Amino acid sequence: MENNIFHLQYAIDTFYFLVCGALVMWMAAGFAMLESGLVRSKNTTEILTKNVALFAVSCIMYLICGYMIMYGGNLFLSGIEEVDVNATLGEFASREDGFEGGSIYAGASDFFFQVVFVATAMSIVSGAVAERMKLWSFLAFAAVMTGFIYPMEGGWTWGGNDVFGLYNLGDAGFSDFAGSGIVHMAGASAALAGVLLLGARKGKYGPNGQINAIPGANLPMATLGTFILWMGWFGFNGGSVLKLGDIANANSVAMVFLNTNAAAAGGLVAALIVARILFGKADLTMSLNGALAGLVAITAEPSTPSAMAATLIGAVGGVIVVFSILTLDKLKIDDPVGAISVHGVVGLFGLLVVPVTNSDASFSGQLLGAATIFIWVFGASLVVWSILKAVIGIRVSEEEEYDGVDLSECGMEAYPEFTTK
Repeated sequence: MENNIFHLQYAIDTFYFLVCGALVMWMAAGFAMLESGLVRSKNTTEILTKNVALFAVSCIMYLICGYMIMYGGNLFLSGIEEVDVNATLGEFASREDGFEGGSIYAGASDFFFQVVFVATAMSIVSGAVAERMKLWSFLAFAAVMTGFIYPMEGGWTWGGNDVFGLYNLGDAGFSDFAGSGIVHMAGASAALAGVLLLGARKGKYGPNGQINAIPGANLPMATLGTFILWMGWFGFNGGSVLKLGDIANANSVAMVFLNTNAAAAGGLVAALIVARILFGKADLTMSLNGALAGLVAITAEPSTPSAMAATLIGAVGGVIVVFSILTLDKLKIDDPVGAISVHGVVGLFGLLVVPVTNSDASFSGQLLGAATIFIWVFGASLVVWSILKAVIGIRVSEEEEYDGVDLSECGMEAYPEFTTK
C-alpha cells in the first residue's frame, strides 16, 4: 500500500513538474508577442525570428553542456537514467542523486523544467537589443550565454557550487526561490552589456539631449504578450516548489499562485497611477511593464509573504520600473521594451526584499548573491559581445536600420500588404 502511494505521488509530482515547464515554455510566446508589439513594424519579422531561434539554440546548448555545468551529469552523452518502477520511497531516499530537497524526479523532467528557464533568461536580452543588432551575432551570443554564462552562475546558486571555490552563496544567506536574480537579473545584465556596446537606435536621442519617443507598432500584440507572460509565470514560480503530491506542498503551490497573481496586479495598478501622475495620461506600455515588474519582484520569494504583502511588493516593483525606464532614457541607454528596468532593476529589488518575509535569507547574503550574478554575467557578456563586435560586428548598417532589419536580416516583411512603394 505504501509503495502504491509513493508511486502515485511520484507520478503526480512529475506530471506537475512537466506541466509547469510547459507553462514556462509558453512564456517564449509571450516574449515574442510583447517584443514584436513594442518594436516598429519594419523590425517585426526579425524580432520574431530571434525569439523562436533563441529558444531552439538554448535547448540545444543546455543539453550539450549547460546542464552539466550547472548540475553535473551530461544528458547529451549519457542519456536519461531509467527509473526503477519497483523502487520504494526508502530506496529513493537513500540515493544521493535521486532525492533532492524532498522532491523526487527523473533527470528528464528536471532537465525540461530547467531548460525553459534558460531560454527565458535569453529572451530578456532579445528585446533590449532590438531594431539594430545583427541576427547571427545575437544567436552566436545566445549559444555562449545559454551554454556557459548562465549555467555557471546557476551552478553557484541553485546548483550549490562554490563561486570559483571561494565562497558558497547558500551558506552566506542567499535565497532566490524562482529566479529574480538568477534568471531575470542575469538576462538583464547580459542585455545591458550588449546595449552599451551597441549604442542607441538612430533618432532616439537628439543632439541637444532631447529624448524622442519611438512608439511600438502593435500594442494589442504587446498586451497579449503580457497576458501570456502573466499566465506562464504561474508555472515559473509554481513549478519552483518542485512537487505537489502532499498536503504541505499543495498548500505551498496554492500560496505561490496567489502571491504571483497579486504581485502582478499590484505592479500594474501602481505603474498606471504613477504614469498618470507623471504624464497626465494612462500609459499602456508603462502599465504592461508594471505588471511584469510585479511578477519579477515576487519571483525571488513568492511562498512566504501574505497576499497583501505580495501585492505591496509588486506595487513597489511597478513604481520602480517607471522611474527606472525614465532614468535609463536620460542616461541614453536605449532599451526599446524596458527589459533592463523590468528584469534587472526590479530583479535586484526582488532579491533585496526577500529577508523581509523569509528569515532564512540575510540582507548581506542577498547583496553578495546579486553582486556575484551581476559581475559575472555582465563581465562575461561584455567580453563575448566585444569579441563578436571585433570579429563579425554586432550592429547593422545605418541604411539597413533605416529600411528595417526585416529586409536586411530576414528578406521578408511582417506586414507586406501595408508597405507603400
